[in-house]
This record gives sequence, structure tokens and C-alpha cells, in this order.
Amino acid sequence: MPLEWDESRNVAWKTPIHDRGWSSPVIWGNHVWLTTATRDGHRLFAVCVDKDTGRIVHDLHIFDVENPMRITDENTYATPTPVIEEGRVFLHFGTYGTACVDTATGQKLWTRRDLNCDHEAGAGPASSPTLVDGKVVVHVDGRDVQYVVALDRATGDTVWKTPRSIDFTDIPVHHRKAFCMPVVIPRGVGKQLVSPGGRAVYSYDLTGRELWRVQHRGFSVAPRPVFGHNLVFAIIDRDDPELWAIRPDGNGDVTETHVVWKRSKSMPQRCSPLLIGDQLYLVNRAGIVSCLEAKTGKLIWRARLSGRYSASPVFAQNRIYLFNEDATTTVIRPGRQLDVVTTNALEGQLLLATPAVDGNAFIIRTENYLYRIENGDNNPPASKATNIQPR
Repeated sequence: MPLEWDESRNVAWKTPIHDRGWSSPVIWGNHVWLTTATRDGHRLFAVCVDKDTGRIVHDLHIFDVENPMRITDENTYATPTPVIEEGRVFLHFGTYGTACVDTATGQKLWTRRDLNCDHEAGAGPASSPTLVDGKVVVHVDGRDVQYVVALDRATGDTVWKTPRSIDFTDIPVHHRKAFCMPVVIPRGVGKQLVSPGGRAVYSYDLTGRELWRVQHRGFSVAPRPVFGHNLVFAIIDRDDPELWAIRPDGNGDVTETHVVWKRSKSMPQRCSPLLIGDQLYLVNRAGIVSCLEAKTGKLIWRARLSGRYSASPVFAQNRIYLFNEDATTTVIRPGRQLDVVTTNALEGQLLLATPAVDGNAFIIRTENYLYRIENGDNNPPASKATNIQPR
């Protein structure tokens, strides 16, 4: 993996992407797929790029939207990340539509325009689809409806649909929504789907039957949970985020019995946690990085990086890459002490999408471009970073 880059070093290619989107790139074979949308939300697109050359392979107009809801300037109408498998890419635009596209021809195989919810004026779509047990699983957590649905990946038909079981009657409408995606983890000899929502973290079996839930006070949850040491590590709020470690072997309401520990200081609003061995690494919006003991939640170290953070950290080749919104990347080594390797920047770029890894290269999406960052013959020795403030 590259250690240093800028606009003149280790950029294999740089391809303009029209309009606007924060979906992360996804890769299969020689193709990179991502979504984009006009700033006003009336036209939604999918773009396929050749990963070796940066050439545009497909630029597809997927949906028209007659009356898109207003969203904040920080969000886009193409924020949910696609999910891909051999021959198919599944594109999701929240309430505005879901589509399956043939990756070779660019033809739409099926569409759904009925997975609707009120994202709330100003918020917009963000939850990404997930492939689970051969089905496309989508969170629909709006102000008006809250459910999880699994679609047949070949036809788009509903296989199962499970409403959230919390009684939302007396809960303010904006506390009912969430922007997360699920994670599949073991349960005995089988599997379970851990699915954060507004006011609760849920577990479902692969038929959509609820197994357990942990109730909380939070809403608008975005980070995806991670699993290890027989614990689920989940962020439970946006405005005052906390990290909860939950034992996933319960049944029913396990709020009082299965939460092992909680950590509230400097937890992330947007970036997903990163679990490496016995340690959790988290970066919040303000750039505070925390390293915790996974089994206990005990703080090992904390430091502040420059800038603001929306992209999740990436672990590759015993390095952690942390990407801020100014497209500056800080590279550290995991461990019980802060060990900064280098920093580098793509000047003048805005970065909110988590980059993808392709072998020894990064595929990085900024506001206007898609980059392939890969070591070249001109790669210089890494220099020590200077923008870290231990806390």
C-alpha cells in the first residue's frame, strides 16, 4: 500500500465524476462502481470506471425524482454505497429508489421505487444496502416508518420485511430515524444480523425474525457496528454518541443484562469503529482518535488529528489510514502507543466517502474526482507527521 501521495506523486489516474455523491466506491473484477446525483436531486446516476485505466465504462441515468426532499449541504442524494457481486451491482438511493444493474451491459435488471420513508427535510438518505444470505438487505428507518427488508437479488421481490418493534408512539419523529447498515455475525452454529436503528440495536435471524434488542436513547445512528471477542461494538447516538459493547447471545429485551461496557467521551458521529486484535480504534468528527481495550473499554491512548472526519478508518498491511474531509491522510501503526508514520494530502479536495482498497492501491473518491493511488517508481521515503497533539 502507498505511504505517501499528492497530486503529482503516486496517482495512477484521476477521473472526473460529474455531479455529486458521497457513496463509497465498490470493486469487482476490473470495474469500480459508485453513484452520483444532481445537486437538486432530480436525476440519479451510476458510474462504472475501469480500475486499471480510469476510463469511464458506464455512465447510467438510473432514476428521475420529481419532488426530492430538501437536504443539508453536507449530504447528497447519492450517499448510500452500492453493494456488488459477480455480474450485478445493487444501487440504493434511499426513498428515491433501488436498482439492480448488469455490470457487463449496464442494463437495469429490476427496480424498486416503493421502499419509501420520510428522511426528514435536511437529512436525506444515507443507509447502504448489504448482501446477506443471497439477499439484498435494506434499512428503512425514517420519521414515518421503520423496518428492515430483504429483497431477492435476482428479481427484487420482497423475501421478508420486519418492522422495528420499539413502540414509537410517544417518541419524537426525528428520534425514530437512523442511517446505519447491518453486520452479520455468528450465533451458535448459525448467523444473526445486528441492525442499529433509532432507540434500539436489534438482532434478527436470517429470516427476519427478531432475536434480541438493546434499547437506548439515541437516533440518526450512522457508524456500522463491528464484532469481536464475542461482543458487538455499536455507536448508539448522533448528538451525544456513545460506544456500547453488547453480548449478542440473548433473547428478547436484553438492555439490562447484555451491555458489558459503555464509553462516551470522544466517540464518533459518522466513522465506523475499527477492531484490530484486542484494540478498538475510533475517530470522531473533530479528529480525536481513541484507542480502547476491546474487552473492557479502558482507554489506552487518545490524540487529536487536524481536520474533521466522516470517512471510516481503513486497516491494511499493519497500518491504519485516517482520511479527513480536506483529503489529508494520517497513517499510524496499531499499538498501545501512538505511532505516526506519515501524513499526505490531495490539495483542494473534499473527502467524505470511505476509500476502497484494491490490492496495493487505494480507490479514493473526492467531491469531484475518483483517484487510483498506487506506489510508483518516484515514491520517496516517508516523512514523519507533525500535526498530532497527544491528549
